[in-house]
Amino acid sequence: MEGVTEACFRDLLLERNAAEHLGGTFTEFARVVEIPLSRRVLRAHLGPSSTARPVGLQLMGANLAALAETARRAEEVGAPLVDVNFGCPAKGALRGSAGSAVLSDPARLERILRAVGGALERAPLTAKIRAGVDDDSLLCELARAAQEGGAAMLTVHCRTRREGYRPEVDWSRIARAVGSVDIPVCGNGGVRAHADLRRMREETGCALVMVGQAALANPWIFSGARVDATEAARFLTAYAESLRVRYAARESRIAGRLKQLLRCWEAGDLTGGEPASWLGERDPARLLERLRALARE
Repeated sequence: MEGVTEACFRDLLLERNAAEHLGGTFTEFARVVEIPLSRRVLRAHLGPSSTARPVGLQLMGANLAALAETARRAEEVGAPLVDVNFGCPAKGALRGSAGSAVLSDPARLERILRAVGGALERAPLTAKIRAGVDDDSLLCELARAAQEGGAAMLTVHCRTRREGYRPEVDWSRIARAVGSVDIPVCGNGGVRAHADLRRMREETGCALVMVGQAALANPWIFSGARVDATEAARFLTAYAESLRVRYAARESRIAGRLKQLLRCWEAGDLTGGEPASWLGERDPARLLERLRALARE
């Protein structure tokens, strides 16, 4: 997720969840516009390799040549797999005819994947879609287009673009996609607790489950470990320190990132279900000190 799931956050997730629970992660999407992204930018998205588990490089764009060259460069700098995002509903993506703007045209989705896959020599190609634009009538056709385009795995977010991130979800859409293709399907959308990981696989037949928003609320959702407020605060202070060291981030920027997490944070009941006092803290140093004090308890 753009602006949150960068390398510091991903590394902490991987450290706190064993490989049997969390098999890998994806970068926040790298937006490709008219020219290919540089190798320097791609390395920054991937971050330093600190685990044997794969970190897939996620691309989003509409220019076939630029996407293909970016994918080639991504493989050169060590991306273990390349993913193309057809799910983002943001207005910026739609204006650029990227992300979920492609979901109304399965043939175009297939062409994009063929172009990207054709530039790769070793790294697997994967894709992520939503269930559709305004409805799910093209879902199975989109899934088949992804397979025909060369995707080795397909992630299906079970909401349409119109549905955005509403709480209600329809997992039967994931099951329909599973029944439409031979490649593994990764289910996404509506996972709120550790038990949902198994339940989604059992109800839909998907091989894997991707977790987004719920991992921001509880980084231990993959293992199901229960932590207290002290351990939760230690995660957040470690995140703050990693941002400081890796990006030379100022306290104001660090506090902004922490508040992104604290808005939805549930782990360890750190906010007691009342995040307002944390979010309303205007002094970055004071916010960080409050977390450090909890982490020392």
